[in-house]
Amino acid sequence: DEDYNPSPVPTYSQAQRNLERYSADQVNQKVSELVQFLLVKDQKKIPIKRIDILKKVVREYRDVYSEIVNRAGRTLQEVFGLQLVEIDTKHHVYILTSTLPRAEGESLCRDTQAAKLGLLIVILSFIFMKGNWAKDGETPPSCPTAPPSERHEVFGDVKKLVTEEFVRQKYLEITPIPLTDPPEFKYQWGPRAAQETSKRDVLRFVAKIQGKDPTFWMSQYNEAEATP
Repeated sequence: DEDYNPSPVPTYSQAQRNLERYSADQVNQKVSELVQFLLVKDQKKIPIKRIDILKKVVREYRDVYSEIVNRAGRTLQEVFGLQLVEIDTKHHVYILTSTLPRAEGESLCRDTQAAKLGLLIVILSFIFMKGNWAKDGETPPSCPTAPPSERHEVFGDVKKLVTEEFVRQKYLEITPIPLTDPPEFKYQWGPRAAQETSKRDVLRFVAKIQGKDPTFWMSQYNEAEATP
């Protein structure tokens, strides 16, 4: 694999021109895929090579590799409390390190809890940005997935985590949508979510991840500012 020769890193102006070739959704999808890839590798504590990121995730988007990696790094920092660190600049090898304080011996437990909290923040943000509720089956771009017969390597049974654990903890509420056949359900913030975070904080989080000002989403901005 080491004979795989990626393109040289483009200059800033070249990177900006390259970025304009793709839609925001295309780039965001690649960022989400890279975040999931890095989280899975981190659970096994496997150093991550740039060549693997290029071949297994970035692929034909290699001309915006730096932007995708930078955004993924920002998401990992803001959502999961993890920092993407390049430990070998010659061969471009990365690891994830936790930026959260923790006691000795608690690393796996804390990392798992941090990952769950990060997933919850992503879901709460998605619900707010969708108009305060989302239908069953709609998933945020950063939401991890796994085949129905398999457990996700970070979160285990993702559906059970979201529909049972987060609901039991009162972070989410799931209610049936009237007059739907087959039955459909909507997801909303639960009372604990409303107590522990705010629409203003969630919008700031989304803005930081997207690299935009909160006023870019004027409707959500006005709602967040009007909510205590």
